[in-house]
Amino acid sequence: MTVNFALLGAGRIGRVHAKAVSSNPDAKLVAVADAFPAAAQSIAAQYGAEVRTIDDIEAACDIHAVIICTPTDTHADLIDRFARAGKAIFCEKPVDLDVVRVKACIDVVKQTKAKLMVGFNRRFDPHFMAVKQAIDDGRIGKVEMITITSRDPGPPPLDYIARSGGIFRDMTIHDFDMARFLLDGEAISSVSAHAAVLVDPEIGAAGDFDSVTVILETATGRQAVISNSRRATYGYDQRIEVHGSKGSASAENQRPISIEVATADGYIRPPLHDFFMTRYTEAYANEIAGFIAAIESGAPISPSGEDGLLALELADAALESVRSGQRISMA
Repeated sequence: MTVNFALLGAGRIGRVHAKAVSSNPDAKLVAVADAFPAAAQSIAAQYGAEVRTIDDIEAACDIHAVIICTPTDTHADLIDRFARAGKAIFCEKPVDLDVVRVKACIDVVKQTKAKLMVGFNRRFDPHFMAVKQAIDDGRIGKVEMITITSRDPGPPPLDYIARSGGIFRDMTIHDFDMARFLLDGEAISSVSAHAAVLVDPEIGAAGDFDSVTVILETATGRQAVISNSRRATYGYDQRIEVHGSKGSASAENQRPISIEVATADGYIRPPLHDFFMTRYTEAYANEIAGFIAAIESGAPISPSGEDGLLALELADAALESVRSGQRISMA
């Protein structure tokens, strides 16, 4: 079966998903919708799709699934619409910035028995997946401590900062999900967070932070430490390390070309990837492949709407911790 997709939103991340769908032999990009017709037409022309309205896509019999890449404040409403229309749904994170709205959206998904995947693509990165496999195979024993480093090359535009929901809901949310993914099932019981404005004072003026550290704890005392920054002058910094009772497993930074040149002057390695579009190319392809496989097999989808909700609750707790100066219980 070929799964016919419609892409809602033709911006930067929409282009990433259009490429992933069109590269998969079991998928076809049939339609593209965007508030800016020229943006939709550009992707449609590149991949042999049609430009359609969201209303047309909702009613279309030849569309099996939609990929939602529109602004965050439209996600939940679109999920509701396409769940009721009987389409499978892939939605970029977050489902919404408000926990209550996310819960209502998940209720609609359950009532309609729709399939919903939330776009935590890092679960599908081959390097991070290999770390998870080492955990699952028991090679490092019981997980005790996790360290996640995620630093962007530079901050996004200020107009994006203003509508992003803040660094915890926009950036750290990926790391909250990764921590849950690596903790092999144990729930997070408390959150402690520290935040500062060290990169750009305008980010602080917009009510946000650009440098944060978060400690997540489980009831048995296991810990995950997350380090985020909106500035890494050396490239896109993405690393994880998991320490267990029998050893550790780690995934180091990746480079477009993995070589090392050694001379009398020392060791030289190529620079890191410049941002997520190239660093996580395989992850995006694997993510869409996993979504398609779940549609075809009827298997449970992961990451689910519930995963999106739990990550958002952790983001809210982190912000509360910064504001109060206290450790926040997730009970």
